[in-house]
Amino acid sequence: MPRRWPHGILGAIGRGLRGKCPACGEGRLFRAYLKVADNCPACGEELHHHRADDFPAYLVIIITGHILVPIVLAVETEIVPPIWLSVTLWPTLAFATALALLQPVKGAVVAVQWFGGLHGFEAARNARQAAAR
Repeated sequence: MPRRWPHGILGAIGRGLRGKCPACGEGRLFRAYLKVADNCPACGEELHHHRADDFPAYLVIIITGHILVPIVLAVETEIVPPIWLSVTLWPTLAFATALALLQPVKGAVVAVQWFGGLHGFEAARNARQAAAR
């Protein structure tokens, strides 16, 4: 099966956000919630080179804050809910939002590293460039 390389970095990021291999878009990027597969089960692309580390978590904190802070400010100033509701609702919502975003954001970070040929992904970048010629 010939590989279908992503069209630019946005294609690779889109595949990473969906939890798919950035190279072929078919295989699963993760073998567990946040454990990146060593190889793509569909195309065999090596994915163990990634060095996402804490960067996805920092991005998730920023994204969650940008989503929730305006909502919290609007609700707390307009409706003024009871304190017990605020203390229960906002941390729960922040936790759920962070958990929902963590895997897609990590997938996008791994895809950016793959597309850019960073941290051991040089062979993948060279193969893409050779195929484009």
